[in-house]
Amino acid sequence: MTAVKRAVAVLISGRGTNLRALIESTLAADHPARIALVLSNKAEAEGLEIAKAAGIETALIESRGKERAVFDAEMDALLKAKGIEYICLAGFMRLLTTEFVQAWYGRMINIHPSLLPAFRGTDVHARVIESGARFSGCTVHFVSPEVDAGPIILQAAVPVPQDATAESLAAAVLEQEHALYPQALRLLTEGRLVIEGQRVRVKN
Repeated sequence: MTAVKRAVAVLISGRGTNLRALIESTLAADHPARIALVLSNKAEAEGLEIAKAAGIETALIESRGKERAVFDAEMDALLKAKGIEYICLAGFMRLLTTEFVQAWYGRMINIHPSLLPAFRGTDVHARVIESGARFSGCTVHFVSPEVDAGPIILQAAVPVPQDATAESLAAAVLEQEHALYPQALRLLTEGRLVIEGQRVRVKN
C-alpha cells in the first residue's frame, strides 16, 4: 500500500527557480511530499508557468494595495480549503503577519541566501562581499514572526572568491539552494524535525 504524500504549498513572487527544484525532488516515488498548490501574490510571477507545466494547481492572490492582515487571511483560508499541511516560501517577497506565522509555525519553512544569523534581509550578496567575509551560503529555516530569524534546519557554505561579484556569488549560492531546500522539505514531511527553542534536532 502506497503511503499518502503530505500536501505542500509553495508561495512565490518571481522566477520560481527553487520551486522547480522542489517539484523535481518530490517526483521521486519515495518522497513523502507532493506540491499540491503554487500560490503567488503577483500575476507576472514566472513560477506560475513552471507549476502549470508540471500539472500543479496554481492560485493568485494579488497583494498590491491590500492590508497585510486581509491578504494573509485570504491566503490562510485558501490553504486550509486545499488541505495544505506544509508551506515552503520560495522567493515570496511579502512580509507575513505574526498571526499567520504563528498559525503555521513548525509547518512553514523558508530559504535565505546567507549563513544566518548573518546577513538577514535583502541585498545579501553585495553586503557579504563588502564585509570581506570569506564564506557565504544559504540557510533553510522555520519561519518565525521576526524576519529571517526562525530556527535553522540546514545550511550549506560556499567560498567567496576575491573577484566575486554580487551576480557570481548569487549564482554559486543558488546552486546550493537547489540542493538544500529539497533535503529540508523531505526531513520536514518525514516528521524528523524537532524544534527545541532556537535549535532544530533531526531525528534518525
